[in-house]
Amino acid sequence: MKETYEEKINRRLGVKQRIIAVASGREKADLVLKNAMYLNAFSNEFLQGDIAVANGLIAGIGEYEGENEIDVNGKLVLPGFIDAHIHLESSMVTPSEFAKAVVSHGTTTVITDPHEIANVMGTDGIEYMIQSSQNLPVDVHFMLPSCVPATEFDESGAELGYKDIDSYFEHKKVLGLAEMMNYVGVINGDDDVVSKIVASQAHHKKIDGHAPELSGNDLNAYIAAGVYSDHECSTFENALEKLRKGQFIMIREGTAAHNLKALMPLLNQQYYARCMFATDDKHPSDLLYGGHIDYIVKQALKNGADPIITLKAATHHAARYFALNNKGAIAPGYLADMVVVDNLTDFNVETVFKRGKVIFDGEVKEFEIPAADDRLIEKCHNTFCLNEVMPDSFKVDGKLGLIGLVSGELLTHNLGTADKIDVENDILKIACIERHKNTNHIGVGYVNGYSLKSGAVATSVAHDSHNIIAVGCTDSDISVAVNAVRNSKGGIAVVDNGKIKALLELPVAGLMSEEPLEKVNEKLEKAKTEAYRLGADKGIDPFMTLSFLSLPVIPSLRITTKGVFDVEKCEFVEKNKI
Repeated sequence: MKETYEEKINRRLGVKQRIIAVASGREKADLVLKNAMYLNAFSNEFLQGDIAVANGLIAGIGEYEGENEIDVNGKLVLPGFIDAHIHLESSMVTPSEFAKAVVSHGTTTVITDPHEIANVMGTDGIEYMIQSSQNLPVDVHFMLPSCVPATEFDESGAELGYKDIDSYFEHKKVLGLAEMMNYVGVINGDDDVVSKIVASQAHHKKIDGHAPELSGNDLNAYIAAGVYSDHECSTFENALEKLRKGQFIMIREGTAAHNLKALMPLLNQQYYARCMFATDDKHPSDLLYGGHIDYIVKQALKNGADPIITLKAATHHAARYFALNNKGAIAPGYLADMVVVDNLTDFNVETVFKRGKVIFDGEVKEFEIPAADDRLIEKCHNTFCLNEVMPDSFKVDGKLGLIGLVSGELLTHNLGTADKIDVENDILKIACIERHKNTNHIGVGYVNGYSLKSGAVATSVAHDSHNIIAVGCTDSDISVAVNAVRNSKGGIAVVDNGKIKALLELPVAGLMSEEPLEKVNEKLEKAKTEAYRLGADKGIDPFMTLSFLSLPVIPSLRITTKGVFDVEKCEFVEKNKI
């Protein structure tokens, strides 16, 4: 029987009175962290005291007794870390497996944009992620996908206008509109694009940005439209221009993009109040062995950043930006989401509390794994509509666009054109194969910098429309790799001389596996080893780099199902055009 409003008020009244009684010292707390040295995010200092917890909230800081007392003398107690922008699908595992990984690194809240799965399944993809993220040991909040597909030049599994996502703005887990990648559409005042911004503002929600290298009056137009943040800054100069014009800067350090070093000058008293940390995309090995937000903190501290500035960027600022008013600080009335670390030098996460309960103390505590409804589960396991391809599917004549990779960056160079594979000069064929609606559309071009000497690689993780993207030395091996991905209902395949050398199956929308993260990582690392054995440039991640080469919003050239696309000119590179 549904709880009445009066019953709800009475229940909450009792909880509130309990918290007040603990805070005042009249009753024992549920938990007390004794002798804590904790970060005070309001006065910008480390202070000492007992932290009392009742009913999942911090009741007070001072001298307290508790039913359960833990002495943390000599340790540092921090607010739970917050990732301001991530795509959970990038971990290649389900939300519950992702949560197991990041909670051990002190993350207690993430803000995710499910546009990867939304490009495959539309609003059903959003619903699947929401249902699969309920009651995890990490709070998962959502920003609604703004660009499905990323541009009109893409072919995705769905198209979402503002009417399709409007009802989700009122969901308690939804915080706003996710990265507005179509900055060209915003600047030109496109009806469909700007209507999503207007809808989000009508619900009093945030709008996040995605505008690499945007500057000058175009940047003014983009911000004036209502875009509040940006996570695509790769230079201090561009970040500072955006900050000066009012945007919040999400300093990104993930698997594909490493921007922390370039943006370190933001972490000072003059600028840091408008900065927070984000990962954007995190592959399994990074989560298992590198870290999450704690890794960014470690790197910032090693590079000389002030500890309090760094820790506030990892916690407090994202909470304030997203109006998560009871998160991001250790103070009375805030959620008891806390991280205990050994010191600021080693910065090892020892214990993690979620709402006052230990969820990690050397091992992740067991939790109930949420599940989406049967209809969504069935749909996400059947997202491929594509006939088998043949070597002839990739044969082309004449000159095609030549994409130049940039080591460590998502940006590419426009290297003009090429007319054939030339392995000795590192010119390989690249293709993007439509897989959602059986259109038989295959875009073909050439790429420099991937460096295979033999074989081919294919993946269905191909941002953001998630068709199949493949690169190889022969049309024959490219076709074998593409068919291996198709037959697995998604994944990553490495092929040589017609033989599958490594295969990671990703049957959940072609993006995620239901296997444990360790098993997924084992298969991914084997695939990576095989790709490197075939000559892939060791300065790049062979799959993450490949996956971004189909995203037609990052300069300069990209490959789509319709051919090589020039992002700066907003047009396709014409066949035979020099």
